[in-house]
Amino acid sequence: MDSSRKTVLLTGASGFVGGAILHDLISRDLFNIRVATRQHGTVPGAPFESILFSRLDAGQCWAKALEGVDLVVHSAARVHIMNEQAVDSMAEYRKINVDGTLNLATQAAKRGVKRFVFISSIKVNGEGTQLDAPYTAESVEAPVDNYGVSKLEAEVGLLKLAATTSMQVVIIRPVLVYGPGVKANFLSMMRVLDKGVPLPFGCINNKRSLVSLDNLVDFIYCCLNHPAAANQVFLVSDGEDLSTSELLRRLARSLGKRAILLPVPERFIRLIASLCGKGKFADRLCGSLQVDITKNRNLLGWVPPVKVDDALIKTAKHFQGASVR
Repeated sequence: MDSSRKTVLLTGASGFVGGAILHDLISRDLFNIRVATRQHGTVPGAPFESILFSRLDAGQCWAKALEGVDLVVHSAARVHIMNEQAVDSMAEYRKINVDGTLNLATQAAKRGVKRFVFISSIKVNGEGTQLDAPYTAESVEAPVDNYGVSKLEAEVGLLKLAATTSMQVVIIRPVLVYGPGVKANFLSMMRVLDKGVPLPFGCINNKRSLVSLDNLVDFIYCCLNHPAAANQVFLVSDGEDLSTSELLRRLARSLGKRAILLPVPERFIRLIASLCGKGKFADRLCGSLQVDITKNRNLLGWVPPVKVDDALIKTAKHFQGASVR
């Protein structure tokens, strides 16, 4: 390790977002990088150091991982699960997302870590907004599900820790993240559009904020370095909100296809979805969820560097390349 450089500890590097953070940090070549992993030890020749850990809860000792560390990016979490199977899901979320986070942060503060960047979630704010009434970083938190509650509880604990120690905390709440390798509903949309299947969303005029991987990791890097980010909460997006119909059209264009969107009234979509037990899915397709990133611009001078269409093209190309393989 280069003793003249700051050392960053990254958790969650095997995940969709964490992997992108690791790639971004490597490409910048500005830090010593240490990755906390449960999968393998140090890889010979890798541009980062791997430290094995056994569990992400209150019982984990982070002494070895935190040795000489200046900055922590904590992206590991028990993520939102659509079809929850745990008997007590709140307890499971708290064990990882609250107790595990605060255990790591407390040990980091004791070892002199200067800044702790926590990747939270927009679900801390809630599940949706009125049209053109976006969440801001100052909006009252109103999580609906256990995942969102656990992230808020972690945030509260981290800010209390920042108030009583010298370690700075930065909280980042991303909206829906997309990019190469995206899964879940975004991947399903690409598959359907790629096949040219007609979709009943031609009349959906909502607005939703999204954030590409490239814009998210660029903002995380900004928050690692900018003095004004200390002990702040930020929402992050691409800075351009899209309706579901507009997203489908632009994503189809990125795939080299034409979206076939049927003009089905929103109330019928919601009715059918409700009858099929998919009411929450219809809420995401038809409802609005917008965030205002003015604070990011004013306080940090940060503007999303990647345009939405460029990010969609990058995502689509990766999807098509994976499909060929």
